[in-house]
Amino acid sequence: MRKIVIIAILTASMVQGVFAQKIMIKGTVKDAASRKAAEYVNVVLQTADSVFVGGTTTDGKGGFLLNKVYAGDYLLAISSVGYRTQFIVLDGIKQNVNLGEILLEDDAVAMEGVTVSASAQVSQPDRKLIFPSERQMKVSTNGVNLLQQMMLPRIQINPMNNEIGVLGGGELQLRINGAKAEIEEIRALQPSDIIRIEYHDNPGLRYGNAEVVLDYIVRRPDTGGNFGMDLTQGMNTMWGEHNVFGKVNHKKSEFGVSFYTGPRDFYGMYRDNEEVFHLADGTTLHRIEEGEPGHGSMFMNNLSVNYNLQQTENSLFSATFRLRSNSQPHMDYQGVLVNVSAPDDKVDMIDRTKNSWTRPSLDLYYQQGLKNKQLLIFNVVGTYNREKSRRLYQESLQGELLTDIHNNVSGDKYSLIGEAIYEKQFSKGNSLSFGLRHTQSFANNEYRNGHYYETDMNQGDTYAYGEYRGKLNKLDYRLGVGVTRSYYKQSGDDLYENYSFNPRFVLHYTLPGNSFIRWKSDISNASPSLGDLSAVEQMVDSLQIRRGNPNLKSYLRYHTELTYEWQKGIFYSSLWGAYDYQPKAIMDEKYQDGDKIVQTWDNQKDWQKLSGRLTLRVGPVKDMLQFSFTGGVNHYMSHGNMYSHTYTNWYCNAMVSFNYKQFSLFWQMNTNFNKFWGETLSGGENIQMLAMYYTHKNLRVGLGAFNPFTDNYKQQTENWNKYASYKKANYVKESSQMFLASVSYHFSFGRKFKAGQRKVNNSDNDSGVMSTGK
Repeated sequence: MRKIVIIAILTASMVQGVFAQKIMIKGTVKDAASRKAAEYVNVVLQTADSVFVGGTTTDGKGGFLLNKVYAGDYLLAISSVGYRTQFIVLDGIKQNVNLGEILLEDDAVAMEGVTVSASAQVSQPDRKLIFPSERQMKVSTNGVNLLQQMMLPRIQINPMNNEIGVLGGGELQLRINGAKAEIEEIRALQPSDIIRIEYHDNPGLRYGNAEVVLDYIVRRPDTGGNFGMDLTQGMNTMWGEHNVFGKVNHKKSEFGVSFYTGPRDFYGMYRDNEEVFHLADGTTLHRIEEGEPGHGSMFMNNLSVNYNLQQTENSLFSATFRLRSNSQPHMDYQGVLVNVSAPDDKVDMIDRTKNSWTRPSLDLYYQQGLKNKQLLIFNVVGTYNREKSRRLYQESLQGELLTDIHNNVSGDKYSLIGEAIYEKQFSKGNSLSFGLRHTQSFANNEYRNGHYYETDMNQGDTYAYGEYRGKLNKLDYRLGVGVTRSYYKQSGDDLYENYSFNPRFVLHYTLPGNSFIRWKSDISNASPSLGDLSAVEQMVDSLQIRRGNPNLKSYLRYHTELTYEWQKGIFYSSLWGAYDYQPKAIMDEKYQDGDKIVQTWDNQKDWQKLSGRLTLRVGPVKDMLQFSFTGGVNHYMSHGNMYSHTYTNWYCNAMVSFNYKQFSLFWQMNTNFNKFWGETLSGGENIQMLAMYYTHKNLRVGLGAFNPFTDNYKQQTENWNKYASYKKANYVKESSQMFLASVSYHFSFGRKFKAGQRKVNNSDNDSGVMSTGK
């Protein structure tokens, strides 16, 4: 009997050991026709009832490895754009499994996607692969609100206009299958077509100065296409975000068009402004602008027409015409200026600005794959920017004009951006890339303000770089170096020319579990804008003049950051810290000139910033409930030639989403993320957004409220100059307790198709005109 008990105990221990053992699953994925290794193929491991277990992508040799898998029954799904998804049943596996070669067939009819029951994330040294869950896709109707559901670190969705931004500022690049895209194209994506989102929080040199890159990997129809609309309208004010789009595919060609319009019309806009002037004669004027309701209106329109041709498997040609415009017929402020020392000393004030700009551009792109994993990319973008601005500023006493300022500005800017990139992939994920980019701009601006000024400016930047990415055990590294030549010339002035050295390195070390630590440092170049360089002056009000500075010089920006990230199950956290140092930064300054105070720009001593940020996320809990919180601090040190300031800003963002069947509830809160540059404190938005949606197939309807619990929406700005300081708050009454209704409808038809992936895109959004206004 004793022997039987001992044998039973040993048997139970062995069985327990077998089932508790962590095993490994590996294999190699190849193209069935060519027998070549298939890179970046999605490999997703699920339980028999479709619960996500783990995921990865294949390496340069088509290999994949899934570690620390418990014994059990699984389903392995292998998918990639243009291939039929391969499903492999793994029943009762108890030891390491080598699946050998797995061949993917061409998807000639339709490619069914992998259903992921819980959102998943696969971390790589240079990006994260984010797989949306089935429920997240069901309650979303486009690429923007799907991103909102996924709550990615550092990504901010502005609920007012569905714009996507980076927390803390910096450039965000949006891409679709590697090609840079506009926000309207992201809105046009159907969630069911999105395989994953590649989140590059550590982009390489070929992405320029991008802080974050979001690349939507989607399926493409071979014949047929898709059409749809996303409409959001304010119910108690004129505020709208409307987008319509369509795309048709036929064999090797793809045609797409999208149109966006965003009307705004407010009658409850006003500002309060407190100013202190220390004049050259020794007197001090402290006055308060008591704002009265004024009129603000804006009409934004964006049109995009695109044609893609994939002549062969390894080549892609794309041509895109974009027409962007913004008409702002009214930005009308009015009020009373009160002398604090003598409250009966009051004058009436009006400050009205009318702006408009039109920006057509043509984007030509060509990509050619070569033997031995080599790639060539060429991109040319031509842009014309036409801008007009009219400003009327008057101060009057009992109907008699005391100050009468008319500023009329018109500008024409032409720019051409050309870029060439070469990439070579090696084994083990190592790679080498070289790039050359040149930007040439010509601007002609006219300023009429009682005087007539005409400026002709020529500006160019040439940037060449090389970058190598390698791996040593758990350490991934990236070493890059760039050289920048910048020059500019204003009619009648000498040519200014500058060369700079721009190195960058990244060290990424994988820690036990799903965590890592990363250190990144780089030096980049900054050039003055054509508007700031203009040898022009404009009256701001009765006491102030804005004056350009043609003697501005380019400067360098030094940046270093350290990131720690940890994730386990539904829990995610990241801790980030950074230091920025910019000597000779171009920042604002003011000085006395006779009886006026001059606002201008100059190369100041330096600007520094210390930053810290903590992000916590929990969920999704049963793929229904998810929380996200980010808190941070920025400490600014601004040292000018005639001033020195420090400022500390604490901020936080929080989001909650709840999904149940076809309903979704979303709440978002942002506190002010303030920025300090030079002597100016620019306040962010303190907002809340509450929304509820119902989704049925391709239709989604929703109701929402912007700032539902406050009635004093405002943006604040301060200037700390010793000669002319101010504290200004801009209010828009209609933006508080604004209720919104939305409807989205998408439909598609046709078979599936493997499209080439565009790798780079450029654009020019700088008008080249000196700003006007107060």
